[in-house]
Amino acid sequence: MKAGNTHSPLSNGPAAAGDSGDKVTRRARRSAEIRERLFRAALDLFARKGFVETTVEDITEAADVGKGTFFNYFPSKDHILIAFGEMQLGKLEAAIENARRANMAIGDLLRSLGGRMTEEPTRNPAIVRTLLQAYLSTTPVRAAMVVLQKRAHSLHTQIAELGQDRGEIRKDLPASELAHVFRQTIFGTLLIWSLHGDASLQSRIETAFQVLWTGLSPRQVSAAAEDSSSISGE
Repeated sequence: MKAGNTHSPLSNGPAAAGDSGDKVTRRARRSAEIRERLFRAALDLFARKGFVETTVEDITEAADVGKGTFFNYFPSKDHILIAFGEMQLGKLEAAIENARRANMAIGDLLRSLGGRMTEEPTRNPAIVRTLLQAYLSTTPVRAAMVVLQKRAHSLHTQIAELGQDRGEIRKDLPASELAHVFRQTIFGTLLIWSLHGDASLQSRIETAFQVLWTGLSPRQVSAAAEDSSSISGE
């Protein structure tokens, strides 16, 4: 029997186990690199050719991998768009976790989210238009995105609830409704910008946030309202 029998940990010894671990790490790193190449190549092609017109073969050729390799990472090209949605959700989760650790003010957190969610590749107007078209026309993507959007809305609702608990966000409306308004503001701004595709995205996002924050801020009770309240309570 050969000394390198991989089924017996005793015959391999510590050095062999270490070598095996290194190989697993290299394979995992290589796999992640290939998946990233396929993902980026697909988004670029979707932007240039359109989602429907882009084939799996186009993607693998652009990523410089064999056609069969694609299906080791994505069941279909539709799943590229689902992966995009998961990437955006991951950005949101990371931003919220960092903000909680740093005890960031809710206004600053929401402003930063607007910027984080419109980073590359979302900053490419052609990709935004292509993604929207695919979401509206592809049932598997639409169904998966509904699940992702529910998760994202839950996270935004948690932010609104935290802001209400701190007294940083108005309490007269449900946190879930405020979360909807925030998401609609960011996505609506992104969609309208994608029709122009100019350099105004960040300024549009900032302006939209400033208007939105005026509505989200705690309601200031006027002196007249306070007097009326005290009189009615007598």
